[in-house]
Amino acid sequence: MKNRSHESIRIFKNPILESFTHVHPIIPLLLWVPVIIFLFYRGISLKQVSNLELVILFVFGFLLWTFTEYMLHRFVFHWNAKGKAGKYFVFLFHGLHHDDPQDPTRLVMPPVPAIIIVSLLWLLFSVLFPAKYHEIIMAYFLIGYLCYDYIHYATHHFAMTSFFGKFLRKYHLQHHYSGERSKYGVSSPLWDYVFNTVTGPKEDH
Repeated sequence: MKNRSHESIRIFKNPILESFTHVHPIIPLLLWVPVIIFLFYRGISLKQVSNLELVILFVFGFLLWTFTEYMLHRFVFHWNAKGKAGKYFVFLFHGLHHDDPQDPTRLVMPPVPAIIIVSLLWLLFSVLFPAKYHEIIMAYFLIGYLCYDYIHYATHHFAMTSFFGKFLRKYHLQHHYSGERSKYGVSSPLWDYVFNTVTGPKEDH
């Protein structure tokens, strides 16, 4: 749903393709909450995951999401592409957001690329993790993703008056406006501290 008060940067001449690049913020919730519920049902009821295991997997899922968020943001969305196709890819996935960070219809990920990325990660996780825990890990991972989407939306459109909210908002806006290659964590700064990217060199222009 497009916000009429904000003039968005147009990507595609085709109006149908263009419409797919604008997302109402409620869409990720409607798309992924049923999937999360289904995954918890399979993991808890069918595979008999215990309460203790759920707590451990919660911590692991949180770390896994924040690590994935950091790696994607730093190395994929801020890939220093040299070729025309690579630069276009970076622009579509993330450069557009940096060109117009306040566009309210482009602050959560559109369903099509989100489904593709989650499907690829589902296959990767099925190889990396035991089958008993696969669904639960993916459920917690998707909860982390939803937290990221809505924290990201809030940092651009709400005051966020709590201590933690103010910190995350300031942290993310510094990523946009400091001119540094730094602060890639959105839902958590954890991995910026681990990999020493809380501050960084100036962006190339």
